[in-house]
Amino acid sequence: MRSRGGRAGVTWPDLTALREAGRRELREFLDKCAGSKAIVWDEYLTGPFGLIAQYSLLKEHEVEKMFTLKPGRLPAADVKNIIFFVRPKLELMDIITENILSEDRGRSPQRDFHILFVPRRSLLCEQWLKDQGVLGSFIHKEQYSLDLIPFDGDLLSMESESAFKECYLESDQTSLYHAAKGLMTLQALYGTIPQIFGKGECARHVANMMIRMKREFPGSQNSIFPVFDTLLLLDRNVDLLTPLATQLTYEGLIDEIYGIQNTYVKLPPEKFAPKKQGEGGKDLPTEPKKLQLNSAEELYAEIRDKNFNAVGSVLSKKAKVISAAFEERHHAKTVGEIKQFVSQLPHMQAARSSLANHTSIAELIKDITTSEDFFDNLTVEQEFMSGIDTDKVNNYVEDCIAQKHPLIKILRLVCLQSVCNSGLKQKVLDHYKREIIQTYGYEHILTLNNLEKAGLLKPQTSGRNNYPTIRKTLRLWMDDVNEQNPNDISYVYSGYAPLSVRLAQLLARPGWRSIEEVLKMLPGPHFEERQQLPTGLQKKRQHGENRVTLVFFLGGVTYAEIAALRFLSQMEDGGTEYVIATTKLINGTSWIKSLMEKLEPAPF
Repeated sequence: MRSRGGRAGVTWPDLTALREAGRRELREFLDKCAGSKAIVWDEYLTGPFGLIAQYSLLKEHEVEKMFTLKPGRLPAADVKNIIFFVRPKLELMDIITENILSEDRGRSPQRDFHILFVPRRSLLCEQWLKDQGVLGSFIHKEQYSLDLIPFDGDLLSMESESAFKECYLESDQTSLYHAAKGLMTLQALYGTIPQIFGKGECARHVANMMIRMKREFPGSQNSIFPVFDTLLLLDRNVDLLTPLATQLTYEGLIDEIYGIQNTYVKLPPEKFAPKKQGEGGKDLPTEPKKLQLNSAEELYAEIRDKNFNAVGSVLSKKAKVISAAFEERHHAKTVGEIKQFVSQLPHMQAARSSLANHTSIAELIKDITTSEDFFDNLTVEQEFMSGIDTDKVNNYVEDCIAQKHPLIKILRLVCLQSVCNSGLKQKVLDHYKREIIQTYGYEHILTLNNLEKAGLLKPQTSGRNNYPTIRKTLRLWMDDVNEQNPNDISYVYSGYAPLSVRLAQLLARPGWRSIEEVLKMLPGPHFEERQQLPTGLQKKRQHGENRVTLVFFLGGVTYAEIAALRFLSQMEDGGTEYVIATTKLINGTSWIKSLMEKLEPAPF
């Protein structure tokens, strides 16, 4: 267990064992392909793999070249082995087929081909390659089970970008099987989780699969002392509201505005140019500034989960502390004092550069959050979430459509209104649909259909709006929110407490029995399972020792929800620490995008 920033003594399970297991599996596979190697990457996998293994590890195992998977001929490379790292998708099999068939058979020496499916081999893909006549070209055909990737000390993600769409639109449970497999791996490393709670259809499926896998592999019962006390499985469609709202934490806003991909963000370069006197801003950099964001950086760990309005004061305090530390050099008189100052210098310089970066990011965000457009959009969101005028056509939304604002912005607002009203009246829904199709084009009719199927934009069927009851019972809207020194999770949206996190909070204390009626109003079953532990492994809790709960979001989680769970972990009287797992890290934009489809115009 390692300690974490925030309240003293907050620890979380050391997730490096998971990363190590991933590295070991990768090394074993690379060693099977003796000799020099080139890896051909499915581009989507490079980010997640970077969190498991650095290039240096690949180099140690004779990987000399890396290419992106593209149609046509493979680039020239003087290596013995070509290894394809790919997801099991048919469109990628077509590209691989083309790569192999255009290989010069007359070349000498011949290159050996291997394929590594991530996270599972697929019979369909292998049959496809066989039909194309290339399956026999592969010497090794294996799978690499990259299910849960450690993103941070308390965060795991499968980075399965289509999991929500597959589960709710296509009734495809592949990602749920991978989630169950990932949880079995986790239990093999960290002990059996004695209690499983869940809410939602997908949660029920994952729990059933875990129980079945345990039955089918009796040897999977291990004698490791359990690290996690509870697993909470939550369907994303139990809380469709949270991802649609604009996140207001520092990390959430970076993701909303610039998009964080596999812990990296690309930012406009102009704020990061070194300022030199008298140069008047010439030769500004044009390449985006790429930064890694995780808890390893002290300052980021401190501010990432704060409401953005509380970040400025932390940065200015830090600036004073750092400049005072640099001033110390003038007071260092003796050799010992100078030596001590010099030894602290690398840490101080890193802190200064980190402060400069985050001051620049905060300025970029502030330019957006102080704009009229941002304020108007947020005002309407907050009116919907607090239950104001959710049942009629909204003027602001109509104006935005008339001015042809980005379609995703419109869809987020209309879906938010629908969710906060348990569906829209038919005439309101028809009005919005008509306006959207007339302004943005008929090809978006499939997207509107997908949103309806997912329950995001739908007619009110029962004639009853349950949202006010849910909002009041679960205290989802707090008028007196304290953004600077929060005392409730609602600070992450400046007033709205994420429903998903409220469910986790109430499960820990006083338990879900207290909210039975509301749970019935939310989609899907709620359930509890217990997994028997071998004698001697039952935990006897020491006085003051916290419980550890793993919350698994099936269908995606936002950074604001993660911040809210970290806030609960750090509460003095909380008694529970949270580790978060998900199928994908999402925000409203990336989530809606994953559900969008365009009708291709017919060729006339």
